[in-house]
Order: sequence, then structure tokens, then C-alpha cells
Amino acid sequence: DQLGDDWSAEDEETFKAPIRAQYETQGNAYYATARLWDDGVIDPLDTRQVLGLALTACANAPLPQKDPAGPGFGVFRM
Repeated sequence: DQLGDDWSAEDEETFKAPIRAQYETQGNAYYATARLWDDGVIDPLDTRQVLGLALTACANAPLPQKDPAGPGFGVFRM
């Protein structure tokens, strides 16, 4: 601890257990995606199809003309 004293194994486990439990719960990809912190989880079997769709959408998207009077930034997402 901060005073330089040694912890007993029981005290150390008592300290680490809730941290470990939180890590195990919140470290799952579905935890973040359920809270809309990302755009979702892609099934590894669908990676090629999703990547192809994304690249096709990017290739076919019109290039926006920058408006000199505009703010110069895109849409903010929360």
C-alpha cells in the first residue's frame, strides 16, 4: 500500500476481485455495442461482405464541394 506495508493475500484478493469482475463484464464487445458506443459488432463470417459494402458506398459517394461560407466540419455524433 502507500505506506509500504505488505498486504495479506486475502486483502489483495479483496481489492482485486471487484476490479477483475468489472473488467470481465465491461471488456466484452457486446457491452460497448449495447450502449451504442460504436457502430455494432460484425460477425467475422460477414467481414468481407461488410467491408465490400463500405468500400462501394465510399467509391460511389459524391465528393462534397466545400462551401467557403460553411462551418467546414461534418456531422457531430454523440
